[in-house]
Amino acid sequence: MRVVELHPASTLLPNMDVATLLGYTLGLGLILWSMSHGGGLSALKLFVHPPAAAVVCGGSFAAILIHFPLSDVKNLFKIILKNFLNKIPEPTEEIDRIIEYANLARKEGLLALEGKLKDVSDPFFAKGIQLVIDGFSAQTVRDILELEAEVEKQRHAVGKKMLEQLGTFAPAFGMVETLIGLVQMLSNLSDPSKIGAGMAGALVGTFYGAFVANMIMLPMAGKLDIRSKQEYQMRELMVEGIVAIQSGEKPQLIKEKLKGFLAPADRAKVEA
Repeated sequence: MRVVELHPASTLLPNMDVATLLGYTLGLGLILWSMSHGGGLSALKLFVHPPAAAVVCGGSFAAILIHFPLSDVKNLFKIILKNFLNKIPEPTEEIDRIIEYANLARKEGLLALEGKLKDVSDPFFAKGIQLVIDGFSAQTVRDILELEAEVEKQRHAVGKKMLEQLGTFAPAFGMVETLIGLVQMLSNLSDPSKIGAGMAGALVGTFYGAFVANMIMLPMAGKLDIRSKQEYQMRELMVEGIVAIQSGEKPQLIKEKLKGFLAPADRAKVEA
């Protein structure tokens, strides 16, 4: 199994993905600068084309409704929001908590962990600790948690697929809008003065499609894929730690085992 190294989230904005914000700010800034270059802010009006925006965005969303069940499409906004919010805890802190619980369980018994449940905000981790408190075997705890982690991973895969499909549909509908504009332009060649404006308007659809796909949807799909792998890796770390607590393993042994999930630079933090 391939291990994806986990890295701590930003300490400045713990719930906000700063890289995503910087990426969109830089990308949008460069595109707006290029659009206005040579003509100032007035040149931006050339790229304002409501029919093209409606065909690209509305058409892509309509295709998503056809492609996916409505129950999945309802979660599209949450999926997009997940690109901006990073709620994955720092793995070093998670290991420290597992070691703390392991020490408590060895000194006072597994039932002593019940007093810690109120401090656990992650439902997955809380469920694992509750299974341990309820006296389930280590293998049963592992089976239940691994199944839940796998189902969660599949849900994330559907979200990633939706964003990828939006990135595929947008350029296609941009081309549709361009063809519509070309047909309208070619049907009125009697006035040569309108050919330039008609061609420019027709090409705006292609621009919208390429922009939506390559600046918004495909990068979001890629970020969601990375985030899903990190979250699944964190679930694996939790499963190993919880099962080790249930098995009564020594805290130092648990620490050494869980350090394998960390990047080399982060392992020193656990020792500290």
